[in-house]
Amino acid sequence: MQQAGSADVQGGSAGDVDGVLVVVEKSGHAVAFHDVADGTLLTRIELGRYPHEMVVDGARRFAYIGHYGVRMSGDVGVGGSSVFVIDLAARELVRTIELSPFNRLHGIALDEQGRLYVLSEEKAVLVRLDDPSSAEAAASAAVHTGGIKTHMVVTNRAGSAAYVTGLLSHTVSRVDPHDGAATPTVVSPGRLPESCALSGDEQRLYVGARQDRELVCLDAGTLTELGRAAVPGDPLRVYVIPGQEKLLTTDIENRTVTRYDAELTEERSVSFEGTPAGISFHPTAPTAFVTLLDVDTVAILDLDTFSVTGTIATGSEPDVTALI
Repeated sequence: MQQAGSADVQGGSAGDVDGVLVVVEKSGHAVAFHDVADGTLLTRIELGRYPHEMVVDGARRFAYIGHYGVRMSGDVGVGGSSVFVIDLAARELVRTIELSPFNRLHGIALDEQGRLYVLSEEKAVLVRLDDPSSAEAAASAAVHTGGIKTHMVVTNRAGSAAYVTGLLSHTVSRVDPHDGAATPTVVSPGRLPESCALSGDEQRLYVGARQDRELVCLDAGTLTELGRAAVPGDPLRVYVIPGQEKLLTTDIENRTVTRYDAELTEERSVSFEGTPAGISFHPTAPTAFVTLLDVDTVAILDLDTFSVTGTIATGSEPDVTALI
């Protein structure tokens, strides 16, 4: 493994990347638009308290943000029950989709057909919206996930399978979002599995077992274990780098982002003065955007050199980003 050293995120410019970065401010209770070239705040939209996860449709027309409604997963509270719909061109909140009684909405995903999947942590139910661009209330369908305190979800491109992590059941479930009568496949990859990601060919599912300090590779069809590896700290989030058989993790204990190969061998790591949480990727360039929760910053990471090329100052607790 190569260490890339420590990245100073106190000040600096945003580097040489162009575009507009959409940033969900978890404790700012807002979503903001920043010019990536110089970090300028362009627009800021107030939302409900504690928005969390976000997805952007393939046309970069709408962003969908789940209203979690509490700051952290361990916090007590009913939370929110709606999805915020953001018009990305107009930079406006155009409506909310009310999904009550499903609440503490966190994990959120889109398939290639544009169908939206929203995970209720409280009810352990995955809600499907077939036309989220026009929906205002009521789900198209909902399925039980087989987990408890279900937090994150990822779907395959066709939307025929969804993978859900359960924080308290210590499980990963494979569910059919279109068949409520189908029994989920449920396994336990380790303690506190929070984040999961599909390989590019959708044959493998990678999971971070936080309390066990392990990365786990599962067969995406059967959830049979294919491999596991110890990691240095707390693998809060796991991502597959687009177009590569490489993984990135954000380690909130050691404040690092680390790259692993498909066999879960550690390759490179970069450390930060802030706590890295979420990662999003540039659609064409070898660039990642890393949110640093406790210093209200997004760091721009060059994936070729594994060095930070710039920073963007944000509102309170940036959680998730997307480049448009």
